[in-house]
Amino acid sequence: MLAIVYKRLGEEWGVPPSWDECIAYGRSIGDWPAFADTVEALLVRRVVELISLARKSGEAVAGYEKVKAWLDREEAWVLIQAADGSGRGKSKLSTPHFGKYVGWLSADELGMAFGRQTVIHAALASGGLGKRVVEEAQRLRGLRETDGGGGRLEG
Repeated sequence: MLAIVYKRLGEEWGVPPSWDECIAYGRSIGDWPAFADTVEALLVRRVVELISLARKSGEAVAGYEKVKAWLDREEAWVLIQAADGSGRGKSKLSTPHFGKYVGWLSADELGMAFGRQTVIHAALASGGLGKRVVEEAQRLRGLRETDGGGGRLEG
């Protein structure tokens, strides 16, 4: 369908494309980036904003050492690890006992929440914001295929 529309528009504008160009254009749709207002993009933005708010209120930390310290002191309720982080590095931290795990955000997305380029490890304290982050992240998880998160939700 896209190939036909492409051909018709090209002809209407006085630059008729070849049929091969139309087919190539029609097949390229899978390579297009997601629009900023897609459901997934909106959910990512919501989760990132909630994590950022938790960080600003002192309810979130990032970085291996800080997250490990929170886990050791049992301050963390949610362990967040970037889906594209190394499995070896992520395996060194465990989900808090009776806590939650989020493993389907990218390092870039987590980085946005903490004002950094990338973040691999993060933790959230228990409380209203942590609960909201988990709820919204669960919605996002339903839209994404994950292989790094392993589906761990409970500690």
